[in-house]
Amino acid sequence: MKRLFDFTASLVGLVCLGWLIGLLAILVKRDSDGPGIYAQPRVGRDGAVFTCYKLRTMHRTTVSAASHETPASAVTGLGRRLRALKLDELPQLWNVLKGEMSFVGPRPCLPSQTVLIEERGRRGVLSVRPGITGEAQVQGVDMSDPVRLAEIDAHYVTNRSFLGDLKLILQTVAGGGRGDRVRG
Repeated sequence: MKRLFDFTASLVGLVCLGWLIGLLAILVKRDSDGPGIYAQPRVGRDGAVFTCYKLRTMHRTTVSAASHETPASAVTGLGRRLRALKLDELPQLWNVLKGEMSFVGPRPCLPSQTVLIEERGRRGVLSVRPGITGEAQVQGVDMSDPVRLAEIDAHYVTNRSFLGDLKLILQTVAGGGRGDRVRG
């Protein structure tokens, strides 16, 4: 049921919001040098690496690192607004449609975040698709504390349900969580 929901909702989302994603990608490109949509390797289900798509919110020259390791000065003016409204996540609808991600699940991390990958592997978290949003994100827990994050992710995996996922989606849309914070 979850995959059917993910596929249908992401397809509808891309059809209805494709114009907005395109417009925002153009605005990002005009705001700062570089592509409008950013492609980055992330760790997915069973530890497989996939290409995750987001609207670019940082300057093109920013080193590829976890958000909590990146200085706030790396975020563009438009990027700050996109992150605050969580609009930078919209291109991930393509990842959901392809089956690489789900709407709800543990947030996908970078392959270089080995401690988090190890902690998630130990707790069975890598057995599920990563999500655009998740329990830890709604609680405001980011990847700077890999053990705590893996514990919350494991709690989600053990207790996940369709109604619980819908609740997390609604909490995210209503502004739950702070998103991926950068280093102050």
